[in-house]
Amino acid sequence: MLTETITDPLVDAGVEAPDFSGWSCPLPLRDYPRVVMGHGGGGAMSAELVENIFVPAFGNRILSGLGDSAVLTLGGARLAFSTDSYVVRPLFFPGGSIGDLAVNGTVNDLAMSGARAAYLSCGFILEEGVETAVVGRVAQAIGRAARAAGVQIATGDTKVVEAGHGDGIYLNTAGIGIVPDGVDIRPQRAEPGDVVIVSGTIGLHGVAIMSVREGLEFGVEIESDCAPLGGLVEAMLAVTPDLHVLRDPTRGGLAAALNEIAAAAGVGVVVQERRVPIPDQVANACAILGLDPMYVANEGKLVAFVPRDAAEAVLAAMRAHPMGAGAAVIGECVADHPSMVVARTPLGGTRVVDLPLGEQLPRIC
Repeated sequence: MLTETITDPLVDAGVEAPDFSGWSCPLPLRDYPRVVMGHGGGGAMSAELVENIFVPAFGNRILSGLGDSAVLTLGGARLAFSTDSYVVRPLFFPGGSIGDLAVNGTVNDLAMSGARAAYLSCGFILEEGVETAVVGRVAQAIGRAARAAGVQIATGDTKVVEAGHGDGIYLNTAGIGIVPDGVDIRPQRAEPGDVVIVSGTIGLHGVAIMSVREGLEFGVEIESDCAPLGGLVEAMLAVTPDLHVLRDPTRGGLAAALNEIAAAAGVGVVVQERRVPIPDQVANACAILGLDPMYVANEGKLVAFVPRDAAEAVLAAMRAHPMGAGAAVIGECVADHPSMVVARTPLGGTRVVDLPLGEQLPRIC
C-alpha cells in the first residue's frame, strides 16, 4: 500500500499558519487559506478579508469607518485622505487608461466625503521590459486627468520589478482634500426616508473593459465612464450641505455600494429596477453574457442618499451638471429588512440584491 505525505510550504518555510478559529465570519476565509482573485473584487470576500485581517491589525476609530476616504482633523482643518492601487488590464481601453483611473478614482473617493481634492501622490511599479513609450503615455494621461480634475501631483515614487513579476504597469495614488464646514457624509448616516439617487447610467466601465479584454463585439463601441466627480458633488452641496451618504459604485457595482451602505447604517434599501438607468448596450451585453448590470463596475458615477425634503432640489442640481445629466431617483431607504437591499421588479415581484461574493470581471481598476 502506497502512502503519501502532504506538506504545507508555509510550515516548511517556518511561517506560522493563521488561526482561523477566532475569526468572526465563517465563510469564505475559512475555506480560502490562500488569497484568490475574488478577495480583490470588492464584494463579500474583500469585505471579510478587510474585517478579519486588516481592521484587527490596524484597527482604530478612524479606520473603522471604512469609507471611501478618511476624514481627519489636522491643525484645525478637516482633511479627507484616501489611497488606491490600480492593476487594470489592459492598460488602455475605450474611454480611458490606467492613468485616468488612477487620478479619477482617488479624486472621486475624496469627493465621496464631500472634499475638494487638492493634491495627489503617484507611485509607479514598472515591470522590467515594459516599453518606455507606454510609460510615457500613461504619465501623459495622468497629467491630463489631474489638470482636468483640478489637482496637482505633488509627490511620487518609481519601482521596477523583474520581468514576469508584474503586468507592465501598476499604479498607486493617494490624495488629500479639504472638507467644508458643516459637511458630514458617511455611510452610517443613511436613515429611513432618505431618497436614493444615482448620477447616471451604470455598467459602462465594466462592459468596456470586458469587450476589449475578451475581444467581444456588441455592435457598438462601449466606452468607460471614467471621469472626476468633484464638480458634481460641489453642485449638490451648494443645494444642501446635509447630504447623508455618497458612494462611487466601482468594484461590485451599484449592488455592492448599496449593500455596504445598508450594512453600515443598519437600514433597508428598496430599489425600483425599472428606474435604474441602464444603457441599451450594457443591457444587451449583460444579457448575452448572463450578467446583472447592478453588479458591473462604474468609474464615473455616484449614488447618493439624500434627505427627502432636499431630494428634488438636489436632483435638479445634478441634472444641470454635465456629470449628472442622467441622474435618476432609483429608490429609498426604509426601516424594514435592516442591512438588506431588495429590488422591486417591473412585474411587481421582489428580489434580494445580495452583496456579490467577488467581482464578475477581476482587475477592472
